[in-house]
Amino acid sequence: PDTGEQALEICDTLVRSGAIDVLVVDSVAALTPRAEIEGEMGDSLPGLQARLMSQALRKLTASISRSNTMVIFINQIRMKIGVMFGSPETTTGGNALKFYASVRLDIRRIGSIKDRDEVVGNQTRVKVVKNKLAPPFKVVEFDIMFGEGVSKTGELVDLGVKAGIVEKSGAWFSYNSQRLGQGRENAKLFLRDNPDTAREIELSIRQNAGLIAEKFLENGGPERGDDDGFEEESGAM
Repeated sequence: PDTGEQALEICDTLVRSGAIDVLVVDSVAALTPRAEIEGEMGDSLPGLQARLMSQALRKLTASISRSNTMVIFINQIRMKIGVMFGSPETTTGGNALKFYASVRLDIRRIGSIKDRDEVVGNQTRVKVVKNKLAPPFKVVEFDIMFGEGVSKTGELVDLGVKAGIVEKSGAWFSYNSQRLGQGRENAKLFLRDNPDTAREIELSIRQNAGLIAEKFLENGGPERGDDDGFEEESGAM
């Protein structure tokens, strides 16, 4: 699409078609109104993008409800000028998206994961700043590894320590008196190379959180294929 109007019309057409389940707009800040593109550099056109988003969301809301499509808008942070108290951060596109959204997530990189001198991933924090479907303001931290995605073994280490399933003594991590490794990254590598131990820890975490029924545990847990290992680290728990 050449303009923000074209992009949002395409979104509306796709949503109304019912042919897709998830639609991602990347990003709201890049939805440039036609008047701004056709104008001159330096022209002052206040409120154009906010009006565009407000109009588009009024149309999209009904279509989204009928088709049951998930629409994800990615946005960028801007700084408000002259703010003395409170956070100076805001997002582009006005307030319409904030009001229409069912869930709003604040996603930030809080650190880097290094293998010697090479950065191999990011430590990420996600805060739910709005949620119409469940209690808001929950915060979670996890690793995103380049070329892999969310690190499941990293979650097993963190949640295991939090639940008291994985023991942490100094820099060492242990499970059932078995050393997993010195340092978090070594413990992650151990779990990746030993999927049976990783499955035991995962089952214990889910049992501790009340996510698995006792009858299910008595049957020995889920049946997994040989190719369903932890090496892929494909998703968050």
